[in-house]
Amino acid sequence: MDSNTRPNRRLRCAIYTRKSSEEGLDMEFNSLDAQREACEAYIASQRSEGWACLRERYDDGGFSGGTLERPALKQLIADVEDGLVDVIVVYKIDRLSRALMDFSKLVELFDRHGVTFVSVTQSFNTTTSMGRLTLNILLSFAQFEREVTAERIRDKVAASRKKGMWMGGYVPLGYDVVDRKLLVNENEAAQVRRIFERFVELGSATILARELRREEARNKQGTLIDKGYLYRLLKNRVYRGEAVHKGTAYPGEHDAIIDADLWDRAHAILQESPRKRANNTRAQTPALLKGLIFSETGAAMTPTTTKKGSKLYRYYVSMDVIRNRDTGDETAPTRLAAGMVEKVVVTEIRRILQTPEVVTQVLSALKTKTANISEADALGALHEFDTLWAQLFPVEQGRIVQLLVRRITVTAAGLEVDIRREGIAGVIREMFAPREIEAAE
Repeated sequence: MDSNTRPNRRLRCAIYTRKSSEEGLDMEFNSLDAQREACEAYIASQRSEGWACLRERYDDGGFSGGTLERPALKQLIADVEDGLVDVIVVYKIDRLSRALMDFSKLVELFDRHGVTFVSVTQSFNTTTSMGRLTLNILLSFAQFEREVTAERIRDKVAASRKKGMWMGGYVPLGYDVVDRKLLVNENEAAQVRRIFERFVELGSATILARELRREEARNKQGTLIDKGYLYRLLKNRVYRGEAVHKGTAYPGEHDAIIDADLWDRAHAILQESPRKRANNTRAQTPALLKGLIFSETGAAMTPTTTKKGSKLYRYYVSMDVIRNRDTGDETAPTRLAAGMVEKVVVTEIRRILQTPEVVTQVLSALKTKTANISEADALGALHEFDTLWAQLFPVEQGRIVQLLVRRITVTAAGLEVDIRREGIAGVIREMFAPREIEAAE
């Protein structure tokens, strides 16, 4: 057979398309479709050279050309490495990458696997030295254009911020965006004011975050408010009617939600050291075992506090010591660190709640009493005691302990914890609805 009539080797052509923004991608015929159509027409024109378009689509919609972290591009690279592609066709070279260093890496990868790169609107061949020179020149201008555009956008944002304009991003709780402006959402604004007021009352973000989670308070995105989000909200100067750019605040176009007095009182608390705020919180925390813990002689152990510098220490001290009475066995402790003994008691409660006989007893008790708690919820409460316990207020934790613990005796050998097993079913109900019980009292 004559070599001139011998068919060329089939070249498998992969079309890669990219669009930086997601705008318009939901249209029936979008920018990615237009790029692909142009590339398919070019491949069809090269059919005599053996070019054939692969069915696989490599489309990256909503991804910047300044990075290689794009799903379709990663799949294309993987197929190149597997020897499934001979030619890569794009509408313009900046569709593949706008960064010169990244593009150099891609070209090296293509060369190693014998893959040719073709741009439909910028005709060149990467296998020749002239093609490489043309490619580098075009890429340099593409990168220059990207950097100039980025600088222009940064300058525009800075100038707009200084004028107090809203420049996008996450919309803060308490506002809605209408015609690119922040407008006060009255219902959410009332929630924001209440958060600031409660923080001033409590003086503790930890307690407030726990309270908000118990109330299932949610942020603008619909997720439960946690401590991290609470701190960001309390420090957000948008609520003072200001626009902030790189740490500098400017008068905003929008209305303030928090007045200067409430803002200053909240930030006076935030400026205190976290340790000092924690000590203040502990000082307000009721003694968990008050009226339940006794020494071996039968004397009540009363809660006391001692302050050393800025630190506050809590203890349970036997009334025998306070009133200078005989303490009996001298090896039995008469003064215990409150945090330590409370942790031991809660650990013992947790252990008992996991035993099979207690689980059976609780389920049986819930069936005989009118309780709007399913068996699955009850089992979940028993197995997730730590999570439920952490969400309770200190006063609610104290009520739970009073229901569960009959008596704690401090001996030389350790603590003897007498649990009220008959009260566990009531505790499950209490932990599910502490607010309702508290309101009824």
